Amino acid sequence: MTAYSVLMPFLPRRPEQVLPYAAMVHWTHAERLWQGQALMVEPHQGFAYAAGAGFRVPVGLGVTLMPLRHPYEAALQARSLAMTTGHPVVAGFGPGARPFQQSLLGEPYRSPLTLAREYLTAVRGLLDGAPVDSDGEYVSGHMALPPFPAPKVEVGLGVLRAGMARLAGEVADVAITWMTPAAYLRDTVIPAMTEGAEKAGRGRPRLTAMVPLALTGPGRAAAELALAGNGAHMKGPHYIDMLRRSGIDVAGSDEKANAEALVSGGAFLSGDLDDLAGQLKAYEAAGVDEIVLNVTGVCNVYGPQAAMDELKTLLAALA
Repeated sequence: MTAYSVLMPFLPRRPEQVLPYAAMVHWTHAERLWQGQALMVEPHQGFAYAAGAGFRVPVGLGVTLMPLRHPYEAALQARSLAMTTGHPVVAGFGPGARPFQQSLLGEPYRSPLTLAREYLTAVRGLLDGAPVDSDGEYVSGHMALPPFPAPKVEVGLGVLRAGMARLAGEVADVAITWMTPAAYLRDTVIPAMTEGAEKAGRGRPRLTAMVPLALTGPGRAAAELALAGNGAHMKGPHYIDMLRRSGIDVAGSDEKANAEALVSGGAFLSGDLDDLAGQLKAYEAAGVDEIVLNVTGVCNVYGPQAAMDELKTLLAALA
């Protein structure tokens, strides 16, 4: 059965801003609270703050960026968060955009696929309590975490296209997608994940889809909300390529037209409660294991309280 989770719809500037969303996960049927990489209140610290305030809930990091931390530090932080919350953690990782890689490392990764394979293999081995001996292109060293009981940490990989999806099938516990239409997941991502899993001789990992969406209402324009929540992503070459492969062309300079294409192509969902429930069923039918409700566009246009109210309404309707 497909689970529903929620995404922090903004990047916290104070850790107490995480608390209402952690409370929502605590008091509703939402599976976990997710946050992507942040350069203000870092998600590990924000979730630990919420746990210290009494809201110990399952959390997901979707995704943190590999250039920012060594695999040993990544495994240590993820296990520490599981110990702090007392719940399983999904620790998702991604290589980040090429300009970000260049700014931190001096040059972008030659092969993000090789990086991801080495990085996730090392993190998984460390979390499993095994000594890790790696002499790779990007990850080298002999390392081990001191053994200690902790809730399970699942290692996730950010996925947009077939190559990374196949790799997730081989080495990840969870594949994490963003702004990917249901049909694209069904026809491209899941078959590639299955292919990778079969090559590795194991079952297909879970698939978590971050789904941007908004309820319709008086004065609300779906394209405006799509642009407010996803404008930066629509300019990323890897997102443009993924969307084109799914039949959505957002490569033009007209941002409004691009946002309208995002809505008409099913990468941004909008409608009344019945409409959204039906559109989300397409993700369930595609084989998605966890749907993360992303109301960032609502938050950016109407504010955090409107986003909170929207999430409560959606969760109640989907229960």
